[in-house]
Amino acid sequence: MTAGEHGRSHVCARSDVRRSQADTTSAHRARRGCASIGLRRGGTLAHVRTVILDPPTAGLEELLERRRRAGLDRLDEVWEGELHMVPAPSGEHADIAQQLAEVLGPLARAAGLVATMGDFNLGDGEHDYRVPDGGVHRQRPRGVWHTTAALIVEIISPGDETWEKLPFYAAHHVDEALIVNPAERRVHWLALAQGQYQPVQHSSLIELGPVDLTDQIDWPTVEDA
Repeated sequence: MTAGEHGRSHVCARSDVRRSQADTTSAHRARRGCASIGLRRGGTLAHVRTVILDPPTAGLEELLERRRRAGLDRLDEVWEGELHMVPAPSGEHADIAQQLAEVLGPLARAAGLVATMGDFNLGDGEHDYRVPDGGVHRQRPRGVWHTTAALIVEIISPGDETWEKLPFYAAHHVDEALIVNPAERRVHWLALAQGQYQPVQHSSLIELGPVDLTDQIDWPTVEDA
């Protein structure tokens, strides 16, 4: 997930999301539930959870529309009907994502798999889905919604919800999770076993493990990725 220079605030508003096949960044109409919004550090509402009751306020509707027009909602997620707004990625985040694409791509192809280091919608539909930073698939992905993946990639940013997403990935039978933490310069490689993720020292999908990948990454010199 991406946060860049942002912290996180939570605004509760039930999402009635409309993502069409032609336009995956169509408008979000919020009603009641939870929308998670990133704020710049030092903002007075950082880490505050706010409840908005029906009907939705004009300010919230305007915010959602501005994000849609600017293309900032492409990483937004819906967690069981609750909209989680995610800030745009930083340059450091994009740097690591590109490096991962260059490393994972050839290894995935050698194993007969398809790597896609770009965000995609993992879930059954518009009312409950997550957007990992990348993935490895057994078949070339098509369409908007993907019910599973062989491996998902998450690049941690300060205050994001990467670890909270693991039960959802497990429920959707994602075999492995690759979690990259730029602040700690550390790679976590997890494999699904009996419904839970456990650390492993080598992937069962591709010829790579966390130690080797850690050594291959040219880590950013700043903390925020």
